[in-house]
Amino acid sequence: MRRVAYFFGGAAAAGAGTYVVVYLYRWQWQRAILCGVLLLVVEVLLLGIVLLGRLARIEERMSDADRRQEDVLARLREKEAPAGTGGDRFRWLDDEPASPTYVFVPVLMVTGVLLSGLAWLVQRIAAATARPTAERRLAGRLSVLAAPDPDGGTDLDDLPPPGARPDRAHTLRVLAAGVVGSALLAALVVGLADLTQTREEEASDSEATSLLLRVDMRGADMTAERQSLAARQLWERCRDSTSVPLNRASLGELGDGLFAGVVRPALGDHDRMRLRGCLEDTGLDRTHLTVVGIGDADDD
Repeated sequence: MRRVAYFFGGAAAAGAGTYVVVYLYRWQWQRAILCGVLLLVVEVLLLGIVLLGRLARIEERMSDADRRQEDVLARLREKEAPAGTGGDRFRWLDDEPASPTYVFVPVLMVTGVLLSGLAWLVQRIAAATARPTAERRLAGRLSVLAAPDPDGGTDLDDLPPPGARPDRAHTLRVLAAGVVGSALLAALVVGLADLTQTREEEASDSEATSLLLRVDMRGADMTAERQSLAARQLWERCRDSTSVPLNRASLGELGDGLFAGVVRPALGDHDRMRLRGCLEDTGLDRTHLTVVGIGDADDD
């Protein structure tokens, strides 16, 4: 499932990034901004998927470490088996009554019982008010020495030996991938800057540039007057989008949603692209303008 998410997320990111470059090349800023926002959303989504995967692996490792620590702690808390009882442990009971210890020993036993009871009480109070931090710390230190889980898929033979040098082939592959990625990114930035920068236009032999525009509007209340007003608003907004100031630019209505515009002086190729991109990058509600044709015109 994660691979499917990576595939669709990568495809969406590649498509959005491609259209960002395309719309920037066409000087269509509104569409480029929308695609850029979509690209950011997809990148954040992919980053969230990667982070969730990392967090899941970290939680799994922490659970495995806690389980090992509990196993080591349980082993440390195991009590030793009581030693075998021998016949000589209570030898004083076999002594004759004339022994001078027949009175002292019972008193000593009673005192030992009382001291044992007091020690047991102190131990219970300490156990209720304190935690066995020393044992837990020791168990945490010893957990790294515990044998790996056989179900975890870790094979000791696959691990590199201690003190082994890093794989040079892997390092070279990573370095080559980084160099190629940097070169592609630099080429993209330089190419985009070269395509979108403002240049001095070459002088044209034509006197003017003519455009044929079509305005499409949605809605039942979109009359011819509204259509004409929208076309003129878009035309006036894009008059300052070229490097050459369009001081003489007229727009006439041909009917059926078609409009003819004439710009003097004639525009170069770069200014044509900028004017066309501005006109087709519609910023009005329920309005779409299409440049049907553009070309040069002479005095005739």
